[in-house]
Amino acid sequence: MTAMGSLYVVSDVHGYRDDLERGLDEAGYGGDDELYVLGDLVDRGPDGIGAVDLVMKLQREAPGHVHVLMGNHEILALGRYRFPGSKFADSWRINGGKRRDQEGLTEEHVEWLATLPLMAQVGDLLLMHSDTTEYLTWGESVDEVNEAVRSTLGDAGDFEAHWDVWARLTSRYDFAGHDGAQLAGAMLSTYGGEVIVHGHSIISTLTDIPSPEVTEPLLYAEGLVLDIDGGRYDGGPLLIVRMD
Repeated sequence: MTAMGSLYVVSDVHGYRDDLERGLDEAGYGGDDELYVLGDLVDRGPDGIGAVDLVMKLQREAPGHVHVLMGNHEILALGRYRFPGSKFADSWRINGGKRRDQEGLTEEHVEWLATLPLMAQVGDLLLMHSDTTEYLTWGESVDEVNEAVRSTLGDAGDFEAHWDVWARLTSRYDFAGHDGAQLAGAMLSTYGGEVIVHGHSIISTLTDIPSPEVTEPLLYAEGLVLDIDGGRYDGGPLLIVRMD
């Protein structure tokens, strides 16, 4: 993050490309700002490839200012593309896979998907897609986690490795239980930061608020975890959060 800019985070766009573009404009996002997209650009919604192309375009326009983390739907899309006759196809279909997204994938998209990092620490924030402690299985630092998965997915023919990443990133709700604050604290102690910011689990599943009535992120686990997934595909808002 630059000294002049603000930090914006968004997650789980799920193909709502126009909502993302409009939302960034309405939130005041500009060229001096830093943007982190916490995964799940594709599937469920109307234009997953359009959402990917928009973010890639923003990356080209503002090098070093626009970052994308891998969500479970990125690895699902990659697995479905690389192993079309495998059980990835069933998981892709069950989890809202869109044929037009798969048909629109290019080799440039595939290479981009396979090299996305899983985590980032920005100031006091630990950013990741899934509300899970499974990240700990890949390493004891942000760099170790990112390099471990990048190396794993570098072998385009290793089905089991791809499936393992998908399975781990689908895990959720680790910070919502009675020991959630303790688990979140352990993650922060390992990777750094003071607050975990995630998507993946829509806010309505952690509260009694239906997705269409969600208006803001949810801070929970004794203030150690912030959920920013408003549940756009479930009729909720695409929350674009200015963190400073």
